[in-house]
Amino acid sequence: MVDSRTYAFEGTEPDVHEAAAVSREATVVGDVEIGADASVWPGVVLRGDVGPVRVGRETHVGDNATLHAATLEDRVMVGHGAVLNEATVEEGALVGFNATINTGATIGAGSIVAAGTVVPDGYDIPAESFVRGVPAETTPLEETGIDAEAVFEEFSSGEYTNLAQRHEELFDE
Repeated sequence: MVDSRTYAFEGTEPDVHEAAAVSREATVVGDVEIGADASVWPGVVLRGDVGPVRVGRETHVGDNATLHAATLEDRVMVGHGAVLNEATVEEGALVGFNATINTGATIGAGSIVAAGTVVPDGYDIPAESFVRGVPAETTPLEETGIDAEAVFEEFSSGEYTNLAQRHEELFDE
């Protein structure tokens, strides 16, 4: 579901899957694709003006996050207030509240980026890593004692898909 805060830029209009939920209080500009069962919450800005923004299937972008020319693969969770600039987050990764992922960085599949973390330009975080700090430090998830399965279950994409459906007043046209 999309509303009037979806804008074309230089002739390119956003492409939003009919099964995606985009808040009427989000701003979606230009070369943006949003996949099936994704949710884009209030205050989110997706700017596809200097490069494409891709939001994969069952991927969820939390309130007030900003993505500028960034790629989120399938089943990615982006927390409230996160900022991603020309970065890639691979399948099944979680980016915590207010984290910043800078230009050219890649977050590997199944990784967890802690709240408030700053990932510098060009960093390539391996799959299944725990990332935290300013600047970011990386530890293999298996060495942290974190129950990654429990974390991903708590923030599962299915739960957010269901929640978006229950918040129809935020997402109605």
